[in-house]
Amino acid sequence: MIVELGHFALILALVASIIQACVPLWGMLRGNASAMQVADRAAEVQFLGIATAFGALTYAFVVSDFSVRIAALNSHSAKPMLYKVTGVWANHEGSMLLWVLMLALFGVLISLFGRMIPVRMRSTVLSVQGMIGIGFYLFILLTSNPFERVAMPPLDGQGMNPLLQDPGVAFHPPLLYLGYVGFSTAFSFAVAALITGRIDPAWARWMRPWILIAWSGLTAGIALGSWWAYYELGWGGFWFWDPVENASFMPWLIGTALLHSAIVVEKRNALLKWTILLAILTFSLSLIGTFLVRSGILTSVHAFATDPERGAFILLLLALYIGAALVLFAWRSPQINEGGVFAIWSRETGLLVNNLLMAAGCGVVFVGTLYPLALELINGAKISVGAPYFNQAFLPIFGIAMLAAGIGPFLSWKRARRAVVLRRAALTAIVAAAVLGLVLLVAGLRDPVGLLGVFIALWLAVATLQDLAVRIGLPGVKPDVALRRIIGLPRSAWGLYLGHGGLAIAAAGVIAVSVWKSEVIQTVQPGERIAVGPYAFVLDGIENTTGPNYQTSIATVEVFRDGTLVSTLKPERRWYPVEQKPTTEAGIRTLWHGDLYAVLGDPNGGGGFVMRYYYNPGVPWMWLGALLISLSALVSLSDRRLRVGAPSRSRAALQPAE
Repeated sequence: MIVELGHFALILALVASIIQACVPLWGMLRGNASAMQVADRAAEVQFLGIATAFGALTYAFVVSDFSVRIAALNSHSAKPMLYKVTGVWANHEGSMLLWVLMLALFGVLISLFGRMIPVRMRSTVLSVQGMIGIGFYLFILLTSNPFERVAMPPLDGQGMNPLLQDPGVAFHPPLLYLGYVGFSTAFSFAVAALITGRIDPAWARWMRPWILIAWSGLTAGIALGSWWAYYELGWGGFWFWDPVENASFMPWLIGTALLHSAIVVEKRNALLKWTILLAILTFSLSLIGTFLVRSGILTSVHAFATDPERGAFILLLLALYIGAALVLFAWRSPQINEGGVFAIWSRETGLLVNNLLMAAGCGVVFVGTLYPLALELINGAKISVGAPYFNQAFLPIFGIAMLAAGIGPFLSWKRARRAVVLRRAALTAIVAAAVLGLVLLVAGLRDPVGLLGVFIALWLAVATLQDLAVRIGLPGVKPDVALRRIIGLPRSAWGLYLGHGGLAIAAAGVIAVSVWKSEVIQTVQPGERIAVGPYAFVLDGIENTTGPNYQTSIATVEVFRDGTLVSTLKPERRWYPVEQKPTTEAGIRTLWHGDLYAVLGDPNGGGGFVMRYYYNPGVPWMWLGALLISLSALVSLSDRRLRVGAPSRSRAALQPAE
């Protein structure tokens, strides 16, 4: 009965999304305020319906109702409760339900917390959200019904992919969808602006909090996915340039450009057309990512579906939404009058350079990801585009972007004094070079590519600290005055410093582990000592035991440095009898400067085991930097100026064509 209630609630959500899409838009065109206000009520009903449907499906997994097909295929009575719950979205149908739940959540949040937005704009935004929802509700109900029953329920389920039976899966997909789907709000604000003719600083301020939420969620989701791959897959790495990894990275890059571009609109009423286009492209890339995962054209641990018919349906939705938005943009953009002008040496130019570099980097990733797929579809040829292409084509662009990010805060709005900017940049370069020299003396690092990368990371870190010092008046003010100024800084400024500082820390970690990692893979006998960088790894023994729903072999690996025991690692090799699949659980000890990492492989039949030993310098800095980047958006969001009120209404940027 509860399952049928969930199915009915899903249909109710579809009906609410149709009302939300049609009635407010009609009211906006007719100037009917009552019809426009229907958007708020419809968004609330839609969320109630989809939340009920999601709760009903979760209930089926929790109680192991194997008459529900996806529960029978993706759950098992012996699974721990955490993985019964996460199993709800660890499959195609359930993950799509989570997708539309996020969409409805953003809609209801706009209706509840967007009351400062004029009803004409708010109702149009919610109408566009409703249009997006209609397509995906139809997709679920027609091709991917999560409430489908089986005629003869099995006695037990088939379990879930053991790789997904991990606490990281409880947070990674929801956060990723918070970003993926959250960018639908930017898309809806852009389309609504084109429809209503309201493109001005107030519009940018209304949109920016939703961009911050989505960007923060996507940042955290990508970082958690990398962390999961690092400790769960047992290969010692964190990023493989997998097409599905790239599918989440591309909207992050364009979303980063959008976040900075929206600031220019808000502060200077400039880059209006560009910001509208970025908002459309960001969500378009999210839709492309959804297509890649569910079309069947990729084989990946990240991919959910292998049914080409589902992929064709999503491709149709993708073409409809993206195509309609771009046609509307092409029609209306000639009528958009750009606002403020600015000099070459200005903060506006700096943010525009950031935008162009992010777009160029995204273009490189886009080509490397989709070209092999397109070529295979055209002539059946299979080619592989791997890390060498992405490293050589993308990393230089991103390195330049980091250099530009260091200079950006030195620039003033509208017009900056070139001599002052160059003087501050020179000081930054000198300090960064001095710190790099100290690193060379202490660590003895020599790789030129790695040293260049470390210099760029130091450049951004020093530039961020220098800008903070200048902003509070150091060194020309007393400590108590500086402290008061630090406390009085707006939270949006702290968001900038956390974001840029986090990027510098994360970049330093990526460079360190990519260039100076130590790795040994060989067959090891118990008691054998293996040198890995400055450490010695010793396999002490193997213990066989059982877990809640798996059998496991646990190795004990002692790690020494200069004869002193540093840590004891416990890598595991698990076997899941229900799913008939093995997994590895890396043994990891995190130190301030890096990770000690061990993976237990297969026995060789002679008492030895294949072991993978790593010393991964800089890895903790990656996770810390990613955390700071994600938090930076939330800190900016907490700024009262982004939560309460709006700038005074200025002349609409969209004027009637002559």
